Amino acid sequence: MTNMKNMKTIRHLLLFCCAILGLMGSCEIQEDFKYQPSNVDGKLDVDAWTYIQQHDSLSFLRQAIAYAEVQSLFQSSDARTFILPNNAAFRAYLKENRYSDVEEIPLPILRNILRYHVVKDRVIFTDPALAPSNRPIAYDTENGQIMYLSHNTSYIGLINESTNVEWQIRTSNIEPTNGVIHIVNSVVYYSAPTGDAEAPNPNLIRDTIYALHDSYVNGPPSASQNFGTATTLRVKNVTGNSEVDRRAYLMFDFNDFKKEGVVTDMQLKIQTVFTHGKGVFTYLYDIPGYNWTETAINFNNAQKPPAGNSPVASYMAVAGQPFVFDITDFYKSNAEQGRVTFMLDAQAGSDETTDLASKEHDTMDPPMLISILASGESTLTLDANTGINVSNGGVFVLDNEVLEVSGSAAADIVYTVDAISPNGWLIKGANILRAGDRFTQLDIDLKNILFIHDGENNAPSTLLLSARDRSGGLIEDIEVAINIQ
Repeated sequence: MTNMKNMKTIRHLLLFCCAILGLMGSCEIQEDFKYQPSNVDGKLDVDAWTYIQQHDSLSFLRQAIAYAEVQSLFQSSDARTFILPNNAAFRAYLKENRYSDVEEIPLPILRNILRYHVVKDRVIFTDPALAPSNRPIAYDTENGQIMYLSHNTSYIGLINESTNVEWQIRTSNIEPTNGVIHIVNSVVYYSAPTGDAEAPNPNLIRDTIYALHDSYVNGPPSASQNFGTATTLRVKNVTGNSEVDRRAYLMFDFNDFKKEGVVTDMQLKIQTVFTHGKGVFTYLYDIPGYNWTETAINFNNAQKPPAGNSPVASYMAVAGQPFVFDITDFYKSNAEQGRVTFMLDAQAGSDETTDLASKEHDTMDPPMLISILASGESTLTLDANTGINVSNGGVFVLDNEVLEVSGSAAADIVYTVDAISPNGWLIKGANILRAGDRFTQLDIDLKNILFIHDGENNAPSTLLLSARDRSGGLIEDIEVAINIQ
């Protein structure tokens, strides 16, 4: 018994000593990232680029840096803080964005990612400036945006604390000759809070209507079977014509809306029964003039959209969240149409299983169209539109000196991308914005929006936007010039 007590005491002492050493040297030193410090505080006798080359757990990052030809960022003698995504981080990023290899990432986007991970200052969590308040401090990065760095009460380092997305640092306070290294399990990005889009606005009215008919159809050998009384709407796309290929159909009547006002938002919302949430899109199509009943429709007689028709909207599934499609623009162009039929189809070949709640579901809300209406009495003004001046293959961070609309709170002014430039990408956070996507004036004010030139097409182009607020104010045809320097 005495020996057991002694062993327990020794074990507690060892755990205590390890904890003290962890606080002295780093936030959390993992076995995957062993290094040979010159003393207990984690100082190395090599620069950041040499350190990266010496560690197999950073091989994806090493490949990315070499492919993007930005080794000089990690060799500079200027003191920098290097946020290094490990192999797990790159594997997750590649999977989420459907790249098979680092070299499939467009070079300008990859360079922007890497530059954001280099902070233009030396930040180590033993610095008294970061304690005891643990408050996030904003630092400039090499891509022109900011990164917030802080630590919690356990001295675990945090990236972009109190923004829309924050990350814990996996291994920290490694000191190469040219700064500080912190290692993370994610490819990080900047996404500052831009207000509560769902906050109640006393000037807005909500009107909701429900599906008249809904059903799904199933490929052979169930092609002639009807599923109009099923409690779910099943959607799956494998080959386009097999026993597990399914499409869903919904009919609404716009005439069922009764409230008066200017429509500022229109959403189709369908509750989720099950989805893998594998990061693939479900597309919403309009089928003009299609009259059908949910008790007669099947795979053989169901109509498809006319050839060449683009989706009305799309949605990337998130497990546990309802499917929400923005159909504002479609409604404004088709408000007088009366009855409309929507078809849901999954991304081709995605093999994603999605079950949504039909109007027959016992416990979940039925499919609904939600209209947000306003008085339309507010007035917006375009105060700044200086254009985007970007270097070949470079990055341009938008701010309110470049583009600004006033007349409402910045979080309530919503830009819609009407047409995108063919020579680059508009980025919000980690997402590439496409026609129909939206961002706010507050996104611009907080430098959440980037334009990245593709490095190939140097001809001037334009970005076409419209802006509106939550009270019905509208500015159309905002042309933002894009000049390549």
